[in-house]
Amino acid sequence: VVVEAMSGEPWHPFVMWTIEQGYFGLENLALIPGYVGGAPVQNIGAYGVEIKASCERVIAVDVTDGSERSFTREQCAFGYRDSVFKQVDAENPRDRFVITRVQFRLSRRFTPQLSYGDIQNELAAMQVPTAEVRARDVANAVIAIRSRKLPDPAVIGNAGSFFKNPIVENSVAEQIKENFPDLRPYKFGEKSKIAAGWLIDKCGWKGKRIGATGVHAEHALVLVNYGGATGAEIWSLAQAIRADVQAKFGISLDAEPRVV
Repeated sequence: VVVEAMSGEPWHPFVMWTIEQGYFGLENLALIPGYVGGAPVQNIGAYGVEIKASCERVIAVDVTDGSERSFTREQCAFGYRDSVFKQVDAENPRDRFVITRVQFRLSRRFTPQLSYGDIQNELAAMQVPTAEVRARDVANAVIAIRSRKLPDPAVIGNAGSFFKNPIVENSVAEQIKENFPDLRPYKFGEKSKIAAGWLIDKCGWKGKRIGATGVHAEHALVLVNYGGATGAEIWSLAQAIRADVQAKFGISLDAEPRVV
């Protein structure tokens, strides 16, 4: 089934609505803050699922001439936390396209995506047998995990995960693992994805506070504004973290939110 949503719809209520209607595919993306229109820009993802798997079409206005543009999934050029809407070049200046609505191709048949251990553990704690899991169970598990680990931006200022998980050669991951046996890289082909939060934690930043800025105590990937911090101060904190990770592991972290 193809569902079209306007870009200003809050994301989490939209996800829960699709589940109630019996349309499946977005349940792993529950409780991500933001709006429908922002989902394809970032190619948001969580717990083994990314928007690119269900995004059918994105409709936007080209601000250079006011025309309406329609982007297929392929034309969106989805990548890891990336899309054509984030890419800037001579042909596509920043903010050229304003997304107005998004179409999602969902399924009436539920196929659980349970590859992440956190979800499996949460379902076990909820006493939900794997063979009987429903989409609402997966969403509830994700909501519980995110509520414990991530601060609510309505309560304490944050932009969610601030850094992308770096992708490195397998040899680099294996070399790090020799010195840090608790590293759990995700291997695919000749590459490995390393948790940026793990790198930051190993550099001693988890829970550290500098003035009105800091790193969340429960999730090292989240930078927080305790109140009154400027954007420059948050960026200064981010740069200090990047420098430490580079010095300790030889890995450069890229910011996930767009910084202007």
